[in-house]
Amino acid sequence: MNRDAVIELLTAAPADELYRRADQVRHDAVGDEVHLRGLIEFSNICRNDCMYCGIRRSNRKVQRYRMDDDELVETARRAVEMGFQTIVLQSGEDMHFDQSRMCRIVERIKAMDVALTLSIGEREYSDYKAFREAGADRYLLRIETTDRDLYHRLNPGMSWERRHECLLMIRELGYELGSGIMVGQPGQSVASIADDLLYLKEIGIDMAGIGPFIPHPETPLAGEQGGTLEQALRTIAVMRLLMPDINIPATTAMESLHPQGRLMALQAGANVVMPNVTEGEYRRLYELYPGKICVNDTPIHCRTCIGLKIQSIGRTIGQGRGGHISHAKNI
Repeated sequence: MNRDAVIELLTAAPADELYRRADQVRHDAVGDEVHLRGLIEFSNICRNDCMYCGIRRSNRKVQRYRMDDDELVETARRAVEMGFQTIVLQSGEDMHFDQSRMCRIVERIKAMDVALTLSIGEREYSDYKAFREAGADRYLLRIETTDRDLYHRLNPGMSWERRHECLLMIRELGYELGSGIMVGQPGQSVASIADDLLYLKEIGIDMAGIGPFIPHPETPLAGEQGGTLEQALRTIAVMRLLMPDINIPATTAMESLHPQGRLMALQAGANVVMPNVTEGEYRRLYELYPGKICVNDTPIHCRTCIGLKIQSIGRTIGQGRGGHISHAKNI
């Protein structure tokens, strides 16, 4: 598909037919298994000041937290006991977790015989290399947008070129590469979303997430209009048509827009869900956007609930680690 064809699908194609086509391509390319990743949000401290993010550096109303190393590893151990075969470690860009500390954490969790994904932001090449050598299998770093002007307006003090370079470094080091975009950003055009999708295809991602922009009341974008469910679902569907064999998560933010949002995403081309296995008060405090689901639930409740939902649409829970086909043999 060229740019014009992508724009057409994002705007004018009948939605039901688009979702049906994407779901069929998903079935043919990656099957009916939905792969679960246990998500641990281990720190809401961040050095960045992104205009849309609830844990941005300038938000003084956030109650900050940071798990210690043992607490983080113990949370991962309990997730493994629940049956998760992939653990995702996510945080703000908290430099307390420097290279040596993160390598020790990675090694301890990898000893549990699981796939390990890191989502901890921009780092130096030496950091990415060390994490990979310590055992990290996958890395998630969302490009957010390929519109450089928009990126720099919404991410003050950051560089789009630097983020692009980080993605190339991660791919070079042999990680399973994850990225993604935010749809509905103030000032974002449909043509820009089309460019984003084509960019993700060009750099050869293995997994990609679509997150709708949801205005947070304690950010400069509090009064802006948020992204829509249809916009997010269309983007997922087109992504599946463009890149048939990648992993696409049905993000929790989709369910903040609609009670069945994650199931709708699974029926529009997604094949991954990341239940939150963070425990206690941390679940509420990691508030990237308002209306976050399941903040008062326990990890086992979330795992059971999403399992039943997946079965309700005739899909099965994946039994393996669910890596991209080009990497699965190496994890």
